[in-house]
Amino acid sequence: MWIPQFWVMITRIFYLILLLTAIGQRQLAAQKTIQQRVIVIMMDGFGEDYYRNSDMPALRSMEKMGLYKVVPSLMPSVTNVNNASIITGGTPEVNGITGNVFLNPASGKEELTEDPDLVLEPTIFERARKAGVRSILFSCKTKTVRLLSRGAGDTLAWETASSEWIQRLGPKPDIYSREVNYWIMEAALYTIRHDPGLGLIYIHTTDYPMHTWSPQSAESKEHLHRMDGYLTQLIQAAPDAAILITADHNVHHKSLCWDLEKACAARGIPVRAAINPEKDKYFKHHMGMGGSEYVYLKEPADSARVRNVILSLKGVEEVIPRAEAVRRYHLMGERIGDLMALADSTTVFGQLESSESQALPETYRSHGSVYEARVPVFIYNAKDAPEISYFTDNYKLAAWLYR
Repeated sequence: MWIPQFWVMITRIFYLILLLTAIGQRQLAAQKTIQQRVIVIMMDGFGEDYYRNSDMPALRSMEKMGLYKVVPSLMPSVTNVNNASIITGGTPEVNGITGNVFLNPASGKEELTEDPDLVLEPTIFERARKAGVRSILFSCKTKTVRLLSRGAGDTLAWETASSEWIQRLGPKPDIYSREVNYWIMEAALYTIRHDPGLGLIYIHTTDYPMHTWSPQSAESKEHLHRMDGYLTQLIQAAPDAAILITADHNVHHKSLCWDLEKACAARGIPVRAAINPEKDKYFKHHMGMGGSEYVYLKEPADSARVRNVILSLKGVEEVIPRAEAVRRYHLMGERIGDLMALADSTTVFGQLESSESQALPETYRSHGSVYEARVPVFIYNAKDAPEISYFTDNYKLAAWLYR
């Protein structure tokens, strides 16, 4: 009679092993859901020359202790295109954001790219929420919060800051100032110190200082040295956190602007529209001018003539068809023009009041061309970050998180 008892004992042991294995797997899964706190900083307009020309000891230390690389940013080299790609972890071809403005096919009019429904990929905030991670988005620019905050647990934009935030931090500085960057960093620091349960903090600054001052200027150096001080405070406030930093574009002096609609019309081949993807509501930054432009034809048969006219203009380097723009720059074809005009390093496109071209003052600085499309990437204290070879482009900064 001992044989049945033996098998009963074996069966019990077998089920006990299964139970212990299941408990162990649950505990392991629970451990994996404990994510490292992450601070992502998109420093608007922070090209490598700004970094190298400034006294930034905290950032230098992060470069040495972590991963550092200079990589391409996305074209057009404007904020919405790059910020959307960093926040979604995908290129414009899949996330759908091809500029700060776009030609709405329904209305036939130029509109600001601020509707979150235009973003066709999940945001990092949505990915974090699925992983059980609370998040917050800070931005100097309201357009970023309106377009890219989907899934964020909370947001703070300079323009819409509550009276409670103003009581904490003091009056809001002018949006056209370097002080607005300090204000948003103070807000992020306050939150990190008072809400340690936040797992993802995304900070987006403004590039007004870069539009205003060259990397060699004393004002730029002062601004970036002070921003570096905030990095020191972030590390002190959240020593456990991974800190990921990149930029959307560099900023350079430009000396000439062309109005392509006026130029084409004056040469007998008018176009339906010429949309500058850099144009946004912050007119004082760049006056709506940038180093690339989407050109919409009146008729497909006009393509060769329009292309030749634009190429004949001083400062125009290339005019490529939509298919080539999609292939080369990973753009969504439905949201760009029939042609894409590309300027040289000192030329921009935009809408001018009375002439087809305009000389620009020595103080004018802008971006949007391939000449501003290289930026630094910093990965600091990130426990599970990929190897440096993974970071081929700026949009991959946080693409690996919460997957």
